[in-house]
Amino acid sequence: MSYRIWYSTESFADYIIAKTYLSGKNFSKKKMYESDANNAKQFHTMPDHIKQILYLDAPDLIVEIDSEPIFSIEVSTEAGTGHNVFQRFGRLAASVENNVPAFYIYPEAVIINRTKGNTTKWDSINPLVFRALENVMSIYQIPSLFYYFPSDYRTHPIATNSPNRRTKGLKFDRNRNFAGCPDSNDTEMILMFQAINEIISVVEASGVIKGREKLLGKRPIINRKNFMQSEYAAKGGNNNMSPLTATINVPTEYLLNYLSSYEGSKYKIGELLRSRQETIIYKVDAKFRGDPYPGALAAIDYLLCREGKTFEEREYNFVMAWGDVVMDEEEETIILTGTKGKIKDFVEDVKSSENKNLLVKTYNKLKNSEIPRYYMQVRYGSMFSKVKHIRVFSYFADAILFPDGALWRDA
Repeated sequence: MSYRIWYSTESFADYIIAKTYLSGKNFSKKKMYESDANNAKQFHTMPDHIKQILYLDAPDLIVEIDSEPIFSIEVSTEAGTGHNVFQRFGRLAASVENNVPAFYIYPEAVIINRTKGNTTKWDSINPLVFRALENVMSIYQIPSLFYYFPSDYRTHPIATNSPNRRTKGLKFDRNRNFAGCPDSNDTEMILMFQAINEIISVVEASGVIKGREKLLGKRPIINRKNFMQSEYAAKGGNNNMSPLTATINVPTEYLLNYLSSYEGSKYKIGELLRSRQETIIYKVDAKFRGDPYPGALAAIDYLLCREGKTFEEREYNFVMAWGDVVMDEEEETIILTGTKGKIKDFVEDVKSSENKNLLVKTYNKLKNSEIPRYYMQVRYGSMFSKVKHIRVFSYFADAILFPDGALWRDA
């Protein structure tokens, strides 16, 4: 058996290798390129089974055995309040949607210094992330596990007393070869290494496909699922938290009435939107941009809408609105207010991505080095060439509304 470790940062790959069974395996390391949009000269060289995991966003690490991915890891050191903890959620979803177990390492809290009021305090994590990951696991029956990035939060609840205040209260590994990696002696990391080792053992004994079916029944996975559930409850998780507080439930008839101005004698909106009686609208009162909104959009889908493995299997339509939304009960429609989000910004980002499209070139205009990338685009079009937030928005949202325009799916 041969392992390959795809990495964004090599020191993190070395860290995972050294602390797990991978250290005793036959393995090779390979640099992972995020997308055709960001790495036009290299992305097309990635194997197709790795590209499939990267179609929304790239995790920090993917490990495969004999060309079958067996797990991915995403790690962050950001404060997890509000929308922030969901910023990387699209990466987790893309992994699990391809039946690849995902690990998410994120701080329980981070020390933040605020100039207003001259305060230093812990910013703690939004517990809705545990419920979102639980819903992902329930749908796909594939582990999607959360581990805390080591910190002083529990031992030093007063932020100014943290011995690691210089690093925002976070504890990093002391081995210089693992610069920027979590403290490997922390219990959370030890438990994660055990879960990784369990996955390695299971897939080696049963094969990747059959092994996946057994993972949720293994004790390290069960224990972590139980922990995540208890953390959600202990931290007061509920639907009155961001980003769910930025959603509104409306009758689909109101949405269709709002979009009716786009219909005419030769066109009627298709069956998909009409197939669901109610619609969840995610309201973003901001200028059109990416993070943290793509990840939050993905998380809301699993928190409120998704019932199955595709966007077609939803209880509700899922719509993104760039502006505030209010219901007009009298006219049975919605009103979109605000002027920050503009459809021209969406279109301009799409157009900018299309500048990376080689399909408009004639063959004799292609450089030899561009030919394999051209061939990839023949197969996938601009799927990997669009910037991340455009890919995620168009993947998850059944419709996107702007004060000055709209986009929607017919099927």
